[in-house]
Order: sequence, then structure tokens, then C-alpha cells
Amino acid sequence: MVKELQRAITQQQRIQIIYLSSNGKTTQRTLRPLEIVGDRLKAYCLTRSAPRVFIIDNILAVQPVVERHAV
Repeated sequence: MVKELQRAITQQQRIQIIYLSSNGKTTQRTLRPLEIVGDRLKAYCLTRSAPRVFIIDNILAVQPVVERHAV
């Protein structure tokens, strides 16, 4: 998981995550990951239009956002 997040940071790639919040809810978010600090991911959440911090152990799934270009 950390390797995927680090790769997204290095490549400045947007990702989608499924996240388990502290109250037990799962949410799907689109993020622009910024940095990993200890056991946390600092990111700009495009879903909420605000900076957020995520506990890496609570990230259940990660996948890159595929950007489609008009032909």
C-alpha cells in the first residue's frame, strides 16, 4: 500500500481510495496525494475540495485515476 501511495506522490498522479473512517463508515475518495508522514497520508481530497490527512492502515483500496483525453 505504501509503495503505491509513494509512486502516486512521485508521479503526481491522482488516486481513488476506499477509506474506513474512525466511526466505521467506508467512503470512496479521489485524492491528489502530497506526502507520507509516519503512518499518515497528507492529500488534497478532490471529493471534499479540501486538504485531508488519512491513516494509511484505514485505506482499504487504492487505484490510479485514469485520465481520459478527447480524441
